[in-house]
Amino acid sequence: MFKSNRRIFLQTTAAAILASPAITLADNSGRSPIKVGQIGTKHAHADGKMATFRKFSELFEVVGVVEKDPQQRKRMESSDVYQGLTWMSEEELLAIPDVQGIAVETEIEDLLPVAEKCIQAGKHIHLDKPAGTSFEHFRRICHAADEKQLMIQMGYMYRSNPAFQFLFKAVRAGWLGEVHQVHCEMSKKVNDATRKELAQYPGGSMFELGCHLIDAVVTVLGPPDKVTAFNRNTRPEHDSLMDNCLAVFEYPKATANIRSSVVEIDGGRRRQFIVCGSKGTIKIEPLEPHQLLLTLESETEGFKKGTHQIDLPKSTGRYDGDFQHFAAVIRGDESALYSTSHDLSVQQALLKSSEMPLA
Repeated sequence: MFKSNRRIFLQTTAAAILASPAITLADNSGRSPIKVGQIGTKHAHADGKMATFRKFSELFEVVGVVEKDPQQRKRMESSDVYQGLTWMSEEELLAIPDVQGIAVETEIEDLLPVAEKCIQAGKHIHLDKPAGTSFEHFRRICHAADEKQLMIQMGYMYRSNPAFQFLFKAVRAGWLGEVHQVHCEMSKKVNDATRKELAQYPGGSMFELGCHLIDAVVTVLGPPDKVTAFNRNTRPEHDSLMDNCLAVFEYPKATANIRSSVVEIDGGRRRQFIVCGSKGTIKIEPLEPHQLLLTLESETEGFKKGTHQIDLPKSTGRYDGDFQHFAAVIRGDESALYSTSHDLSVQQALLKSSEMPLA
């Protein structure tokens, strides 16, 4: 039987594991909201990002939205999320001098061209995932952002998830000992229209969904020494989509296997991330709403030997922590939690896992 230990957890240094800038809302008293905008509304996460901007009205003032497709713009104008906002051209938005942050939420092929324009205009960006298809283009953008001291915040959606934050800090604190294995999976089932959209990218499900997991694997283990991809199409008579994907990351003393498919019935229920070390294991399943098990070889920081179901705070919103951190970095209250070096390592590993060229 699992040991429920919320009281112990809150009374020990485990409480410190949860104290993270990414989920802490800075004091905004006496400050004007940061002026922001959004370019693109076709990304799968676009409306969620705009809803989060508007949720934190004490942090952000949405100055304008850009959507170059007139039919898409008409659809979005009537939606609750975008109602009442000012629509403008890309040039108009980027020319506003006191706009400090832009959420780049275009279709994947436009993400990097738009991101580069934003950085050239001196704007911090939240760049949705994955970081396009050209590694060299992304590297150029990252270099420019570093030179201008601008933030590129990637839209990997588990960075501020309380379970993943617990995991990352537990690994750094050495609770699990030396990590030798990571197993993770992120799947769902999509309709034929979505299959057609995803099929334009050789990486298929790994490129679309696996990127979130790869970001977390690189956070735990660092860049892999070798990546081997096993990407399969379960319906070759129907389309070319790689809908059943596996990548194996190799390290000197560890391996990680990352699975992603878009043909699994109720796949969201079985999404998981497991880290095994010489002193213990953490298992997160499902990822949303998060549930976390901690297994320890011996008593560690107030947790007894054995398996514990950890009572973590519920997420207030998938993107809340990211955007709170985005505001804090723009204000100079915090340093960015993820470097461009990390993001480039993730993109390189993702392209290799997707069997796409590093061009």
